Amino acid sequence: MFSLSFKPYTLQKKHVFRIAGGARTSTPAVLVRLRFEGVEGFGEASMPPRYGESIATATDFLQRVDLSPFRDPFNTEEILHYVDKLAPGNPAVKASVDIALHDLIGKMLHLPLRSYFGLPQKELPTSKTIGIDTADIIRERVREAGNFRFLKIKLGGDNDREIINAVREETDKPLYIDANQGWKNREEALEKIAWLREENTVFIEQPMPKNALSDMEWLAARSPLPIVGDEGIQRFPDVMSAGNYYHAINIKLMKSTGLREAYKMAVTARAMGLRVMLGCMSETSCAIAAASQLGALADWIDLDGNLGIKNDPFSGPALQNGIITPNGIAGVGLVKPDWDKIEIENGDRTIGRKT
Repeated sequence: MFSLSFKPYTLQKKHVFRIAGGARTSTPAVLVRLRFEGVEGFGEASMPPRYGESIATATDFLQRVDLSPFRDPFNTEEILHYVDKLAPGNPAVKASVDIALHDLIGKMLHLPLRSYFGLPQKELPTSKTIGIDTADIIRERVREAGNFRFLKIKLGGDNDREIINAVREETDKPLYIDANQGWKNREEALEKIAWLREENTVFIEQPMPKNALSDMEWLAARSPLPIVGDEGIQRFPDVMSAGNYYHAINIKLMKSTGLREAYKMAVTARAMGLRVMLGCMSETSCAIAAASQLGALADWIDLDGNLGIKNDPFSGPALQNGIITPNGIAGVGLVKPDWDKIEIENGDRTIGRKT
């Protein structure tokens, strides 16, 4: 018998976070607990406003979920197909159910999910993300990230060169560059990529608008650096045409509807000769721990979304010197979560019927 509970929650950021599309100090989220015969699994939906989901849409969706017809939690394909077909869109809240279900079955099997997916244990060097800001703030953030091997730098505004100059005043570390669709002219984008190649840049993430397909195809054919699709790659069907516009894809659980589809996306991308990046939103350690279970499939790791919030209700794999180390705990790898101690925001709901 399944029981599904959820708690609205607001992730409070440590600093103002700015990208090419705007700035924010918090992120709405919904935390989920799924119980089956005394075992419980946890998940979450993190929903930056620019993607169209909210606490209201997530709670409305979860109130419609009825898992009473399902008697076997290992029937993940059928369960998640049902969840996916409840309503179009809503990828983050669908991911919350997927993560909780996988956490649950990992615990029932007494296995970390990487083993459930047939993947080896691997230490994961994650990048540290630095948002668009003034030169002084950029230098401060770079110093704070001193233990990380890689820095992910947000560009796409009107001060790209100022930001990179500020970074390079502090460090010569390899950079992941994310323009967040901020470059509008393909010739100028190519010039910037050539310049960034000389600045020890590893790749360029989503340099142009996701719908500018002809420009992206032109740019991908000429870029001296790998181009990674992010906003342009949401779910599995997007992978099939990704090679026309990108050299790699950024998989995020909040875009893909969770671990099940993310795994399929990663395996398919690699079979197609595309490289794989594992990314995140502002998230708690629950979703970060879940994504890290697929780390062996990734070429690049950007799983630092929990580091930028100050009210993380969960604890997951340890991070030391910028490296995520698997902890071997069953499921997604959460350390003794206590649902009852998580502060409720905007009310609490328990849904689903015992059978």
